[in-house]
Amino acid sequence: MRRRVLYTLSTLIILALVGAGGVALLGWGVFGAHEGPGKITPVPRPASVVAERSDSARRAAVGVGVGVGVGASDTAILFGDLHVHTTFSSDAFVMSLPLVSGEGAHPPADACDFARYCAALDFWSINDHAESLTPEHWRETVESLRQCNAVASSGDPDVSAFLGWEWTQDGSSPGNHWGHKNVLLKGLGDAEIPTRPIAALHPDGDIVTLPPLARAGLALLMHDRRTLDFTRFLAETAAVPPCPLGVGVRDLPAGCKEATRTPGELFAKLDEWGFESIVIPHGTAWGNTAPPGADWDAQIGGPDDDPQRQTLVEVYSGHGNSEEYRDFTAVLLDPSREPLCPEPQPGPSGFLPNCWRAGEIIRTRCLAQGTPDEQCAERAAVARQNHAIAGKTGFRTVLGASVEDWLDSGQCRDCFLPAFDYRPRMSAQYMLTRKNFARARPASARMGFIASSDNHTARPGTGYKELNRSEMTESQGPRAGAPDLLGNANDPVPYSVALDQQPINSFATRDIERMSSFLTTGGLVAVHARGTGREAIWSALKRREVYGTSGERILLWFDLLNPPGDRPAPLPMGSETVLSTRPHFRVRAVGARIQDPGCPEFARKALGAHRLHALCRDECYSPSDGRRLLTRIEVVRMRPQLRDTEPLSGLIDDPWLSLPCPGDATGCVVEFSDPDYLKDGRDTLYYARAIQQPTPAVNGGNLRCNRDENGDCIALQPCHGSEALTPYQDDCLDEIEERAWSSPIWVDQPGTSSSPAWPTEARDR
Repeated sequence: MRRRVLYTLSTLIILALVGAGGVALLGWGVFGAHEGPGKITPVPRPASVVAERSDSARRAAVGVGVGVGVGASDTAILFGDLHVHTTFSSDAFVMSLPLVSGEGAHPPADACDFARYCAALDFWSINDHAESLTPEHWRETVESLRQCNAVASSGDPDVSAFLGWEWTQDGSSPGNHWGHKNVLLKGLGDAEIPTRPIAALHPDGDIVTLPPLARAGLALLMHDRRTLDFTRFLAETAAVPPCPLGVGVRDLPAGCKEATRTPGELFAKLDEWGFESIVIPHGTAWGNTAPPGADWDAQIGGPDDDPQRQTLVEVYSGHGNSEEYRDFTAVLLDPSREPLCPEPQPGPSGFLPNCWRAGEIIRTRCLAQGTPDEQCAERAAVARQNHAIAGKTGFRTVLGASVEDWLDSGQCRDCFLPAFDYRPRMSAQYMLTRKNFARARPASARMGFIASSDNHTARPGTGYKELNRSEMTESQGPRAGAPDLLGNANDPVPYSVALDQQPINSFATRDIERMSSFLTTGGLVAVHARGTGREAIWSALKRREVYGTSGERILLWFDLLNPPGDRPAPLPMGSETVLSTRPHFRVRAVGARIQDPGCPEFARKALGAHRLHALCRDECYSPSDGRRLLTRIEVVRMRPQLRDTEPLSGLIDDPWLSLPCPGDATGCVVEFSDPDYLKDGRDTLYYARAIQQPTPAVNGGNLRCNRDENGDCIALQPCHGSEALTPYQDDCLDEIEERAWSSPIWVDQPGTSSSPAWPTEARDR
């Protein structure tokens, strides 16, 4: 009997040890596979296809007078995407999991093939999050991009791939928030790139780290092959030690993770390397990453600005629009910098703060239980304050609240496809109008405008057709029947619960379900290049002779026609100059080519039927001979501050002019002058928007609010990420006015403090 008991105990101990060992092995990623770079299809786009599209653009340009007469432009417009993630990024890997109906691996090779065959881009860049790039993944990224470029002739490539990464910083408060920036490198040779990318250190710690026990638990919960691979990915990332501090970039160990706390530290390390690079802020007004109350002030002049590198800003992506300034704020700050909840601004151009709506939800629940009005009002006040204190995660203080409960709180009502939970003091218009008066010479930002996709499935340039929401946007959530680990799954209660008093039954730190209605197919960057190769593209980016589009390949030119001196050539978008006469401008634009269904034959032959479906979803950039009509040209005029307390709302004229187009597929040409320039005596910048005829777009209606007679949202029809709430086959189409944003032209008064700090190639060519 005693032997039997000992035998049973021994067996149980052995089984427990084996089980514990198995769980440990799961957590260490032993059962998963390494996420490799994939295999690039080694077939270039046919030269005849490249030539036809170039000829079509050239004919369209001639139709609006480009390339004709004295000072004619010698550039061609090329389209690209400078913001692309693969499943080498941790968040992209999460989106690839079966848990959220992900498609599986999308490595760098997919991005190359998608850019070449599906989207037919002229250039693209890879921008995986630096904090999740191991030394092995960095080496694989570099080699994959070299292979992508090697497919076609280096002298006349069909597509140019640029190396880069994303410096991804989310502040926990306005005081420590810097935002997300893409670092773009010119070269690809060993002597032109750093040993490792440079990540951002987060105030709340490493966002990629997940303890081994949690990794094992996730694998046991999901029990699928892809989740095992994810545990391997996390284990590989966690195994990379941080680089030692205070050591020069060239003296650091090759196998460590390099990171900085501020943009200034990032710029200093890029200076140490000495390679040509451009740093591009993006998604700046996106409340998913920027905390309530965030602003751009600390990044205008001073150590956390670099006007030589940070010369472009991404105003639009698949995460929405960060262009427009509005005079509202999600929170107020008292003298001790503690957050307070502002009152709502009613009407179609008004604003309903999330914190205020939190109070109304709690008040409604409270009254429904028969509680006295006075007590419910007190609970509403507590709810508003709890939400304001919680910042980005304030939605969690109202347990069990649905997307519909929140109405359109936190959103910009009259912006074009705005970023979710809009932060107007992080917008491009705010950046370029606000000044830093702490310096002897007041500083202002001068950045050209681009757009890109911010795609996380290795699909550069997804905006060529408006379909396949679950594949071409990030509007994803739990698949039908899967556990919702990301939502606010608690039962509703008639009182607010502060974050430090909550049950931990969710991984939710982002308002994913509400945000899903704001995710689109993304934008493109266009360059006016003197050639087709990477040198010509890089030169255009450096000159800021660039513009962004909401995804359509609209052709756009914006010029100052009366530059100073005897020069016959106009100054193009991105230029800056000093002028003592009234500025006179011209905008020329042509609508995008209408798309035929399906894919061209060259894409079918190169990829084969299986890969064409898996990657392109059987729909490619496939232009017909017809073009969309343009309805108008809008001109935005902005005048940087003259004093720190000068309100920005009176300095931004948006639109200043709205000039109708003739409704002709040939295009649109308008000219205008500023009669106030000399009278006002202020430095001024101008940019143009070319607005296309309305067409359906994925998530074009965002929350699809029903509004009352005052313009306030009273009910909505959101486009959910959860498959159980909105089927993935529903593209949530609504009509929008696709558009292109030119880079500004800066016109300074003679002798003013804002005269160009760097005359640049744009002034002197």
